[in-house]
Amino acid sequence: MYVIGVDIGGTNSGVILGHSNGKKVDGVHFSTKVEKGFDYTIDRIKKGIYSLYKRKNIGKKDIEAIGISCGGPLDQNRGLILSPPNLPGWDEIPITDIISQEFGVKSFLENDANSSALAEWKQGAGQGYNNLIFLTFGTGLGAGLILDGKLYRGSSGLGGEVGHIRLSKKGPSGYNKSGSFEGYCSGTGIAKLAKMYLKKRNLAQAFGKRSSLITAKDVGTAAADGNHLAQEILAESGTYLGKGLSILIDTLNPEIIILGGIYVRCQEYIEPAARNYIERETLIQTREKCLILPAKLGEEIGDYASLAVAIENKDIS
Repeated sequence: MYVIGVDIGGTNSGVILGHSNGKKVDGVHFSTKVEKGFDYTIDRIKKGIYSLYKRKNIGKKDIEAIGISCGGPLDQNRGLILSPPNLPGWDEIPITDIISQEFGVKSFLENDANSSALAEWKQGAGQGYNNLIFLTFGTGLGAGLILDGKLYRGSSGLGGEVGHIRLSKKGPSGYNKSGSFEGYCSGTGIAKLAKMYLKKRNLAQAFGKRSSLITAKDVGTAAADGNHLAQEILAESGTYLGKGLSILIDTLNPEIIILGGIYVRCQEYIEPAARNYIERETLIQTREKCLILPAKLGEEIGDYASLAVAIENKDIS
């Protein structure tokens, strides 16, 4: 038997076919193109699933469940996507109903941070731990919490929305809040931080393009090429990452924190500043008990995360 995962991101999305043990079999990926609206992405999702059916000569009788991983806020119980900041126009989209009605297979929705936490817990760097925090560090920033061996969602399903925490009075915005954790530690936030640096220092040509066009990927590429300004920008992101992690370490006392996305790709420029802050600010008892590691599943974590949602829920009738 198989499961299907649907990974919906602010930049890229995909549909993945996997076995019920979590092993990935095949997948189809595409740009989300948020400017085209949710109808475009949903159409691509449907076509992707039908493509997987055809390529593997399978049908709905072979599928145990479909898991959907998406950035929040969400209403998991009702299967609704509730206006995520990185998916403009996705307002109360009944995604599980849409997919279930199309394919005749039970479907489940989970926050991408929660689903990534499940994936890393079951198959990645978090195997063997009972208290784990996963941070997405992608287009946006969210946290998935495994506490005492269980996924923690909170009273309204919004447990782990750490990107909303304000870390400074001024700074790049995330969640429409200047100086937020997401504002400093996300792709969108790093791009905004770069623009603030360029404006403040009158360095409009530092990246060879207009500041309005600079992306986090540009910053990472420039840092790898030896651009000291880009490295400085990522180091500042790292400082605020350390500030945010210090709050989580002292509050939740996790055994391990796993970071995905940009942290995986730019660890050498982000990690030193983050660890320096954590060494100064956290309780020694909590700090010494907490490992901080990049996601083991790397660039494929979105695939495995969406499969994890299906696997976690497939036995629910």
